[in-house]
Amino acid sequence: MRRYLPFTALLILLASAPAAWADVWPSKAIRAVVPFGAGSATDIIPRIVFEQLQSQLGQTIVVENRGGAGGTIGALQVVKAEPDGYTWLVHSSAHTVAPALYSNLPFKPETDLVPMSMIGSVPNVLIISPSKGIKTIQDFVAYAKANPGKLNFASVGIGSAVHLSAERFRVSAGYDAVHVPFKGGAEALAEVIAGRVDYYFCPIATALPHIREGKLLALAVSSKTRAPQLPDVPTTLEAGFPDSDYTLWVGILGPRGTPKEVTEKLNGEMKKALENPALREKLDRIGVQSMPMSPDEFGALIDAELKTYGDFIRKSGLKIN
Repeated sequence: MRRYLPFTALLILLASAPAAWADVWPSKAIRAVVPFGAGSATDIIPRIVFEQLQSQLGQTIVVENRGGAGGTIGALQVVKAEPDGYTWLVHSSAHTVAPALYSNLPFKPETDLVPMSMIGSVPNVLIISPSKGIKTIQDFVAYAKANPGKLNFASVGIGSAVHLSAERFRVSAGYDAVHVPFKGGAEALAEVIAGRVDYYFCPIATALPHIREGKLLALAVSSKTRAPQLPDVPTTLEAGFPDSDYTLWVGILGPRGTPKEVTEKLNGEMKKALENPALREKLDRIGVQSMPMSPDEFGALIDAELKTYGDFIRKSGLKIN
C-alpha cells in the first residue's frame, strides 16, 4: 500500500530544498572553463582569485582553457553542461560582443548563460616595442594615418575583448590597420616585444612586467580614468579620441538553469574573497579593480553592453575575416 506525504509536509519539504542545495554545494571539484588560451588576462586573473576562493569553498577549482572563435567555443561547452553549479564559464566582456559578431552562433549568450559573479575589471594598454621609435599616442596616430594599412595589431582572437578595444580606438582615431589574431595572450605579447607585430591593446595585468623592464612602451590606456600602476600614461579619451574607451571585465557565468541558491552563494563567497587583504594586494599589483555586484546587477551590465557593442559593430561594419 502506497503512503503519501500530507500536503503541508510536502510544501515544507519543497520549501527547504533550495536551502539544502546551498548547504551541500559544493561537494566536489568545480570545473572552470576559460574560453581563451593560457597567459591571457581572462586566464591569469581568475587563477589568482581561485586560490582564495577554493580555500573558502573547501573544494578544488580546476581551470580548463578552451580557446577559439572569440571565446565562443569554450562558452558552448558550458552551455551544454549540466546546470548543477559545478561547471563555470570564466569569461570577459567579449561575451557581450559575440551575438553581433557571429550571426550563426549555436547558442544565445544573452539567455543560455546566466551571470553568477563578477570578479573585476582591468584596463587595456596600447603597447609597442621601443624599437618602433614612437613615443606618444599622438605620434602613433599620425604615423598610422600617414601609412594606411601598414601597421598591424595583435589580439587573442576575433571578437575578443582586446580585439574590440583595439577596434574602438582605431575607428575613433580614423586610421586603417591589419588585425593579427593569436591563440593566446602570451604568444601575442611575445610577437609585439619582438617587433614582428606593431602594437597590442593588452590587458595591463599581463603587460605591466614588460613595461617596467623597458621591453614595451605604454602609449595609452582604454579605461575612462588613468591606471594607478601607470599614472603618467593618458587614457585614450584624454588623448582626444571620443568613444574610444573600453572596459575589460572578467566574471563567472553558468549554464541556464543553474540553481539561484548556488549563484547567490558563489556571489557572496566571491565578494568575501575579494575583501581578503592578501588577495587585494595581488590584484592591485596587476591593475585589477574588483567590481562587487549582485547577479542581477551583473546581468544588467551585460544587457547594456550587448546593445552598446552591438551598435558599434553594426555601425563600424566589423566582420569576421
